[in-house]
Amino acid sequence: MNRLTIIGNLTHNPESRVANTQNGAKTVCNFTVAVNRVVRGQKITEYFRVSCWEKQADNAMKYLAKGRKVAVTGPVTGRAYMGSDGQPKVSLEIQRPEEIEYLSGKPEGGQEAEAAPPDDGYMPVDDGDTPF
Repeated sequence: MNRLTIIGNLTHNPESRVANTQNGAKTVCNFTVAVNRVVRGQKITEYFRVSCWEKQADNAMKYLAKGRKVAVTGPVTGRAYMGSDGQPKVSLEIQRPEEIEYLSGKPEGGQEAEAAPPDDGYMPVDDGDTPF
């Protein structure tokens, strides 16, 4: 079974394009997710490229932006290439994810939505008549 679940933040705004396939033109969206972990007290960031198609691509373009948190589940593939520094590199990619969960919510009016205060049952009261 080849199934990976990652949770992280987008490194850039998603990019969309139209690809010509055997079944006609399809929308494809690509974005990169940075995933942090700690190894022996040192923070390590790993990057995963995600490619989604059609309705998922439309939703990703609508709800995702740089810095927003997302969870992605799907099959992962690795691709080896030569970096610009001449060193071999590996790119990990989730192609056609089974599930994308938008964890930051939808921005309103092009701005980040403010976080709602926690509902812990406490309601501050300022009636001005408190004796202490």
